[in-house]
Amino acid sequence: MLLKYFYDTKLAHASYLVGCQRTKEAVVVDPGRQIESYLEMADRQGVKITAVAETHIHADYVSGARELAERVGAKLYVSDAGPDDWKYEYVSAYDHQWLTDGDAFQIGNIGFTTMHTPGHTPESISFLLTDHGGGASTPMGIFTGDFIFVGSIGRPDLLEEAAGMVDTAEPGARQLFESMKRFRDLPDHLQVWPAHGAGSACGKGLGAIPSSTVGYEKLYNPALQYEDEEEFVKYILADQPEAPKYFAVMKRVNKEGPKILGENHSHEMLPLGQLDEAVHSGVVVDLRPSADFARGHVPGSINIPTSMLSPWAGWLIDYDKTTYLICHPGELEEAARVLHAIGCDNIGGGFDASAIAGGGSATETYKTRPPEDLASAIKNKDVHLIDVRSREEWDQGHIEHASHHFLGRLANTAHQIPRDSKVVTQCQSGARSAIAASLLQSQGYKNVTNLTGGYGAWESAGLPSVKPASEAVA
Repeated sequence: MLLKYFYDTKLAHASYLVGCQRTKEAVVVDPGRQIESYLEMADRQGVKITAVAETHIHADYVSGARELAERVGAKLYVSDAGPDDWKYEYVSAYDHQWLTDGDAFQIGNIGFTTMHTPGHTPESISFLLTDHGGGASTPMGIFTGDFIFVGSIGRPDLLEEAAGMVDTAEPGARQLFESMKRFRDLPDHLQVWPAHGAGSACGKGLGAIPSSTVGYEKLYNPALQYEDEEEFVKYILADQPEAPKYFAVMKRVNKEGPKILGENHSHEMLPLGQLDEAVHSGVVVDLRPSADFARGHVPGSINIPTSMLSPWAGWLIDYDKTTYLICHPGELEEAARVLHAIGCDNIGGGFDASAIAGGGSATETYKTRPPEDLASAIKNKDVHLIDVRSREEWDQGHIEHASHHFLGRLANTAHQIPRDSKVVTQCQSGARSAIAASLLQSQGYKNVTNLTGGYGAWESAGLPSVKPASEAVA
């Protein structure tokens, strides 16, 4: 048997190629949209991808299942275990098999048995793998998708939080509790292969280790320690990370079927003469470092540095508009790949960052100032301080007189900020608040300053802040 692990660090997404070396066949479990890595690996290993197995309709990235079905004729093995109004709609156009609890299929001499594990989503399934070619008659591992992670368990509130399906979080939590009990009945020796690692918003507290075992998770996974259903429901619904708003788009796209990108999909750099129209009609994202953007940028553009594109583009880009990228030519395709992975398909092309910097169109700037320079103005309320961190960070401590506007929702809450005020943006380090400064400027705020070093620098300077009551007493 052949088992290859793929990990997209930008999405914290894990996928797997499982091959039978005797029959030269392979299946990809929970593939991402950019399928070239799977095709290249299959070619190197001398196997052909004949199938795709998906654990559920994903919310955080565009699935590569349809792309593989279209490009190489892969058969689709997908869940039929959910409600009628929450099933894949595109698979009938391809060779496929619907799966419910206990259903099995073979890829060469490798057996897969379906285990319905609802909770994260109603249709969620896991796959128990048995290597018959190696003489085994019992499973060696389980592909858990977004059900069981290393050190965590899938959140049950995404349908409610991201897809707007009212009153689904608590029932999902109760389903998850029952699925968890079934998982604990599995043999300890089974390897656990999840679909996500640390950094994913599909659960809280995910571990960074790529795999685990059932026995280890039984011992140390916090979610698996609960015997009481009510206590488990309270635990799993509390303190979940913010669900990016693009998750709702992903659910629809993966349900209806994503657009086929094709083998030679690419993008082009555009002449600067088209820049004004791009700003007027679309979304222009400048991928340069925030310090470069602050010194001079195109009015109306927003700044999401390349390293922050994956976690923040899905929050801040309007998917109904054409997206244009200001970047260096060699960065365009990788940035477009990141956007395609989260369903942003309407990419108009790129503009050369170097040409813009030297061409006279980067006419807008914003200031950056350290805490010591701004402390007095903040204390006297001479500026409007905007804290763009998460609610959890805010609750752990914040600057007095700050207003909380989570970065992911700032575009929708900015109207609460007086447009003629002096605005200071602030996060933990200054990175997210730099994005916030660019977003506010793009919406017409002219007097914007970013707090250098953020709340971390504020505390390091010994400046006062508001702390939780328990910590303040301590």
